[in-house]
Amino acid sequence: MSNHLHLVFRSRPDVVAAWSDEEVAQRWLRLFPARRNPDGSPAVPTRPELNMILNQPEVLASRRQRLSDVSWYMRCLAENIARRSNAEDEARGHFWEGRFRAQVLLDEASLLACAAYVDLNPIRAAMAETPESSKYTGAKDRIDDLTHSSDRTRLSTHDWERSRGRQHSGWMSPIEIDEQHDPVGPHLDHSGRRGSLKGFLSVSLASYLELLDWTGRQLRSDKVGAIPSHLQPILTRMGVDTHAWCDVVSRFGRVFMRAAGSPEHLAEEASRRGQGWLCARDNPLGISSA
Repeated sequence: MSNHLHLVFRSRPDVVAAWSDEEVAQRWLRLFPARRNPDGSPAVPTRPELNMILNQPEVLASRRQRLSDVSWYMRCLAENIARRSNAEDEARGHFWEGRFRAQVLLDEASLLACAAYVDLNPIRAAMAETPESSKYTGAKDRIDDLTHSSDRTRLSTHDWERSRGRQHSGWMSPIEIDEQHDPVGPHLDHSGRRGSLKGFLSVSLASYLELLDWTGRQLRSDKVGAIPSHLQPILTRMGVDTHAWCDVVSRFGRVFMRAAGSPEHLAEEASRRGQGWLCARDNPLGISSA
């Protein structure tokens, strides 16, 4: 967006735990290089530089933990954007107004609603008409790859989502969780662009994009229509009230505070945090508390 961004993160300490000590050191020094090339890119670390991490168990453990920490990720991202913007504007000082705000997504229903909320941000803000025309969104990256990838014609959707041929969307997780084909465990991706090949929703990429397209059209119209019958099972399977779907997608950032989910999952999260309750304005997902 013009002055902020939205991201859906999945922290994967299990993926980081599966990396070798060498890979942890290599990845850390790509983020925080001891030296840089003349163009500003990280220089390839030398053996002594790697050994400064590898030969100190406490340092190595700390670096491994930080590589799956959302706060450290946001620190790297925010600092990079601030430095680039200040260089372009020939300015100094703070770029971001404050620290990032994060909501825990407690169940698949809230994850689907949040993903749609993020992908439809430009449409809701009247910056784009359709998902395929909305710049800087994960949905557009996936659609562009579907449209232009030569791999798509010879691979199944499952294999294509996990292939290295995804020029635009290869940095993101696949959409669909495929319990039949995906191995148990972290399912490492060795391309270096993302940590894991595991999906995050129990719907296919095609179903997600179709639901997104329909929802976006409702957000741009004056009247919300009835959700098509072939899309209803997606929401029903996750326990989302189909009548409330467009409302929760349009208001997601306002109805959930520090966590998002059904009343039961919010209560469980409050108990885990040692609190009496977590605020959510009404029951926007329409999930029964029974």
